[in-house]
Amino acid sequence: FRSLATLAYDCRRSQFFTNELVHALMIVDRGDMQPSQMVGAWAGEIGQTQFLASSYIKFAVDGDGDGRRDLIRSVPDVLWSTASYLRAYGWQAGQSWEPGTSNYEVLRQWNKASVYVQTISVMASKMKG
Repeated sequence: FRSLATLAYDCRRSQFFTNELVHALMIVDRGDMQPSQMVGAWAGEIGQTQFLASSYIKFAVDGDGDGRRDLIRSVPDVLWSTASYLRAYGWQAGQSWEPGTSNYEVLRQWNKASVYVQTISVMASKMKG
């Protein structure tokens, strides 16, 4: 919350981070996490696959059936939620994720850093192989 509040106050991207702060409050309000559990990266990303709070609200899924969406401790929730996110942006199951493919572009929507997308693609290829 401190990071998001600070970034919301900063005039460079105030509207964007104010929106993220409101969504972070919604996560607590719906009972997915306690305020003390709301620990994330410098820009407020939460969980193993680093969802912004607005993406958490839109795409987080209760993959383990416990009634909560926990993208920090529940591997089923993390995997189902990440799949939900990718599917919403046009992921095509069974298709390649190599550079130049539509799935590669979906990964670029997730994270604009080309080194991140290349790393995900390489690791996925190694895991498949």
